Amino acid sequence: MNSKLINALKLKMQPVAIFLTDDKPDDGLHFKEGSKGGCVATMLVATSRKSRVAYFDRKTFGCPGGGTGLGFGDRYGKLPVDCLLSTGNKEIAAQMGRGGSAMAKGERLYKNPELVRKWIDSLPITDVPTEYVVFKPWEQVTKKDEPELIVFFTNADQLSALVVMMDYDRGTNESVAAPFGAACQSILYGYAEARKEHPRGIIGFFDITQRALVDRETLTFTVPYRMLKKMEAGVEESFLDMHAWKKIQERQ
Repeated sequence: MNSKLINALKLKMQPVAIFLTDDKPDDGLHFKEGSKGGCVATMLVATSRKSRVAYFDRKTFGCPGGGTGLGFGDRYGKLPVDCLLSTGNKEIAAQMGRGGSAMAKGERLYKNPELVRKWIDSLPITDVPTEYVVFKPWEQVTKKDEPELIVFFTNADQLSALVVMMDYDRGTNESVAAPFGAACQSILYGYAEARKEHPRGIIGFFDITQRALVDRETLTFTVPYRMLKKMEAGVEESFLDMHAWKKIQERQ
């Protein structure tokens, strides 16, 4: 589907549309049932770069953080994620047969396990009402489609443009947020924004353990689809059609 906004941004990676549906795609990337090591962020990147549909359900979401990020409820449960994301736990790692793993030393994303639990409690945990969550590359989205969210992969210039466009017809200076989470969990925050009267765009992909999946200049910007349509309507009268942006376009 053609988009004036997307054309103006000159993106190197195509946006990914996220659908909530009860219809299973005929084909697409997916994890095997019961797989606990699959990375949703990897699937998100593959959808963008390889133009492949990907889909997930409550039995095929990969790691617990990914299942939580996709909106399949709280998938952390009683797992020792508080140790994993902070200082680690050698005893638990040994019990799991993973003495040399990240569980032993921890990923040190938080100072201690208590702060990890505080972070989990702050997440906008969601249980989506559909059986499947589907990723579709923008080039496969049609005018009849109504995705829930759109995820942009951007550099600093493109992100700047999206931040400005989110506030273009508001004037609130509060139209974006940059919460920490797993690389895929901007989706979870996006769901929460989609339920609001005035949703914000979510800047993401700050997860240090997954940053190597994308170029060092790349971050994501996740926005409800209805906001994309609103921004789309303002493109021709906005800065995106002015000299300052056209000069920036030349270096994309």
